[in-house]
This record gives sequence, structure tokens and C-alpha cells, in this order.
Amino acid sequence: MTEPKEHGMFRFLRVNMATKSCVFEDIPEEYAGLGGRALTSTIVAREVNPICTPLGPHNKLVFAPGLLGATNSPNSNRISVGCKSPLTDGIKESNSGGQPGGHLAKLGILAIIVEDMATEGEWWQLEVSKDSARLVPSPVAGLNNFDAVNKLVEQYGKECSYVTIGRAGEFKLTAASIAFTDRELRPQRHAGRGGVGAVMGSKGLKAIIINPEGGKNHPLVDEEAFKAASKRFAKALTSHPITGKGLAEYGTAVLVNILHEAGGLPTRNFTCGQFEQHEAVSGEMMNKVTKERGGEGAVAHGCMSGCIIRCSGIFPDEKGKFKSKWPEYETLWCFGPHSNIGDLDLICTFDHMCDDFGVDTIDVGVAIGVAMAGGGIPLGDGKAVLEAMQGISDGTPLGRVIGCGTATTGRVFGVRRVPCVKGQSLPAYDPRAVKGVGVTYATTPMGADHTAGYSVTANILSCGGKVDPLKKEGQIELSRNLQIATASVDSVGLCLFTAFAILDIPDALASIVDMLNAKFGWQLTGDDVVTLGQRIISTEVDFNRRAGITEAADHLPDFFTDEPVPPHNTTFDFTPEELQTTFNWIKK
Repeated sequence: MTEPKEHGMFRFLRVNMATKSCVFEDIPEEYAGLGGRALTSTIVAREVNPICTPLGPHNKLVFAPGLLGATNSPNSNRISVGCKSPLTDGIKESNSGGQPGGHLAKLGILAIIVEDMATEGEWWQLEVSKDSARLVPSPVAGLNNFDAVNKLVEQYGKECSYVTIGRAGEFKLTAASIAFTDRELRPQRHAGRGGVGAVMGSKGLKAIIINPEGGKNHPLVDEEAFKAASKRFAKALTSHPITGKGLAEYGTAVLVNILHEAGGLPTRNFTCGQFEQHEAVSGEMMNKVTKERGGEGAVAHGCMSGCIIRCSGIFPDEKGKFKSKWPEYETLWCFGPHSNIGDLDLICTFDHMCDDFGVDTIDVGVAIGVAMAGGGIPLGDGKAVLEAMQGISDGTPLGRVIGCGTATTGRVFGVRRVPCVKGQSLPAYDPRAVKGVGVTYATTPMGADHTAGYSVTANILSCGGKVDPLKKEGQIELSRNLQIATASVDSVGLCLFTAFAILDIPDALASIVDMLNAKFGWQLTGDDVVTLGQRIISTEVDFNRRAGITEAADHLPDFFTDEPVPPHNTTFDFTPEELQTTFNWIKK
């Protein structure tokens, strides 16, 4: 292990699982000025062979906080995880909240790059502190995330933050996630999508322990200007009705009733756009039950230091004890309407199991509904789902199938209606009734992913303008602009939900640009943010093309074009040629 050279305070940590070396490096020139998703995608594109086996030694796993990490900017401590995905076979950036992103940034570590793999059956954990990093054998192998973290906290203390995989990651299931601890040291913030947990498992890396002692906020070129810009950004977030009030009161689950009304709530494996029991699994109900039960339950909880949106409540059981974090809208949807289950407590149990075993709630929840469609699990049978879910941790055949996500489950059960793009399942918005998000699903290099370009903003929430969700007009431009903006937001390290304020309040974007300029001494303009977003997407698309994922993969399954969805009876009616205009700056 080598000590970092004096290069400001910023460095990379390169970890080789085969040789067990942990080396601090100066940041190479070609990566200067990058953070978060811009950094993970650029490193993966430059250093990973696009045709390598994702679960083999040639893939790399990259952790990178964003450009505004370790500052007093609100909502800026997210972390990006990048690799070649075992789920999509393309490039992946998966994003998480929690404490580790902020802690790494404070230590001046702008990326951890995990290379090669340990001997099969060996499990290691990485200890990271201000002046050292080392791999040691892991005593928590075989444990799921909550037990693993509890045991690690006993060893390393409450001041550290923890990154772990559960048994799903150890089994290298392709829907496995990576867990990041929140402020209460619960492993319930996840880099969920794309099977990044399977890649961590393939490396033989069970856990990362980050000791922030001695870490500090990054130096600012212009402290006063930063402080002023940060205040303006906070004001934009607190004054917007969604980021200032809606998300704190109801979490993202506020969308359940809204999407039901819009006819875009996919029900019983995308056969209908409305769910009869929507109120029973809504954000309003979750808020009500949380307040009634009291105890350890909490409304308006932040998942990381510096969060002022606080969308992540704590759901208590009937005795007021902790049961789960508030499930995200997508989680409530896939275990609820999609699987024909209207029991909020049961859905919260499933959410907690996903957090504990370390799997993506979306790909596993959608897989459950697809297994129901194929007769593998009785429709709406909560008890059977419970058994199937437990099988993920126990390693049963059915558990392993659903733990590998929707595409695998659809193949195993011979289902025609398999809602996936590039091997990744669609989230909770029917693309026939919310057409802008359908364009994003079809075209993003990430596989179907609502967070890549959240067109629900203008389609449903009238945020950043209004585009009719049932018509084609304006959808491609909307998705294009949001995909570009999102790539930049993910690079800055901001929570995606800040986008609501950014879209509606012009000063929000201006204040982000001003914060970056004040921190680094740059002279960026709003146009540079657009250019950065385009550059990132171009890099990701290029990787996918080299991996063999061509434009031919940029489409939705044909049942979305063939089958009208009630109540509006609309289809997804974009041609491949139209979809191929989305990234119109990329030369063919």
C-alpha cells in the first residue's frame, strides 16, 4: 500500500482483489473535473473491455461521489456505482444515497476502482480511512445486510459508514444490489439496478468500511460565493411544492394515487393502467398508518447528511417498532398493483427483505408479477410471494430465478408479456399512458430506467411545463433533454429529486453552476452542463455499441405496441426510426 502524494487532497484508490494491493493514485489528467456518473462511466468505458464477461476478472467496479460531495450544498452526497452490468451486458451507473458517498468525498477519495477477483470462495472486506486502505478477510460472509452491518458496527464503531452485499450478491444473482448505510446505520439505501451487487460478489468483496475520521470538507476557491449559491439552491428546494412539502409528507409513494388517476399505474403485469386497491397502498395511507402507530415510525426522514427534501420515512409495525423504510413508489407498485396485492404491511415486509438480502426491489418485484403471469406463483398470493422471496436468501431454485430479475423469470416461465428493455425491467409507469417515459425506457443506455430521464415530470406532474402523456408530440425532445440533464445531475452528486425544483425555478440551475464555479474556480455556464450530459451519454452509448448492443435494442417489447392499455386504450406508437432521433447529437 502506498501513501497518496500531495495533490491537493484528491486521489483515486485502486484495489486489486487478486493481489490484495490497495494503492492511492493521483488522478490522471483524462479524469480531471469529473465526478459521480461522469467518472464511473468514463473509467468503465476506458478501462473495461466491452466484450468481457461481467462476472469475470476483466470487469471493474467503480464507486464515485459527485462533484459537490463534501460541501455544504444541500442534497449533494449521493454516490455512483459503475461497471459492465451482468443484467444488461452494457454499461451501468447505479446511484445511491446514504452516508458513504459523503464520507468518501471528505476523505478526498474521488473514486474506488475495484479490479480483478479473489479466489472463488474467499470473502474480503476493504477498510478505508484517511491515510490507509487494506483488504482483510471478512467475518460477515454468509450474512445478509442487516446482520452483517450490526456485526461490523460492533467491530468498527458507529462513526464509520458501511457498504455491503447480502446473500444475493454472494450468489451473484443478476438483480443483486449494493447496500449503503443511512444516518442510523441501517443498510437500506441501495445502488439497486443493473446487478451491481453480483459484480461486487464476483470480486469476492463482501463489505467496505469507511472511517471518515480526519476527513474534511473540500476547499473552496471562493467561499463566500459558494455560501451564497448554496443558500439560493436551498431556498429553491424548500419553496417548491414537491421538494419542499409533497415528498416529505408522503415520500415518492405520493405517486400511487396520481398514476392511478392518470391511468398509467401498471396493474397485473401491465394488462391495465389502474388498480382497484390503489388507496390501500398509497403514500397517503402510508403517512396515516405511520402517524397512527407512532413509536419508531417517522415522517420526513433524510437518508443522508445534508438532505433537506427528507422523502424517506420510517414505517413502524403494529407495535410501533421499526419495520422498514418507507418503500419507494416503484416498490409499492411492483409488489402491489403489478402483483395484485393490496396489503401495505406485506409490501413493507417485502421491501425490507429486498434491503436485507440485497436485491433490486424493481427487478425482483416485477419478476414476481411475471412469475404470476406464467403460473409459477398464484396471482396476488402474498404468502406464496413471501416463500419465494425467502428463497432468494436460502438459494432455492425459485429464489435464484426471481433473484436474477424479470428477463430470466420470463424465460423460465415461458411468459410472452415480459416488460424489459436490454434485460432490465420497466419501472412503475406504463409507457402507453406516459409516453415520454416510454421513450426513456427504450433509448437510455442503462436498460429500462425511469431515473435516466424522468418524463413523468411534464407528462403527469406538470413540472417543467406540460406535455400530454397520451400523445406523441414533444415526447422525444422531453426525454432527450431530461436524459442529458440527469446525466449531469448524477455527476454533480445531487439527489435526482432536486430536478423538480431545477425544472421549475430558473435560479436552481444557476445556483448549481455558481456552486461548481465557486468550488473549483471554473467559469461554467448552463450550456456547459448540457455539454457534460451529452458527453456522458455519448460515452455510454459508445461502450454499449462496442459491447454489441446496437440501436436495434432501443425498443419496447411488442405487446406495448400491439395491446391498448385500459382505461385510455392507447398504445406505444413510436417507430424505431423516431426513437433513433433521441440522441440526435451522436453521429451514426
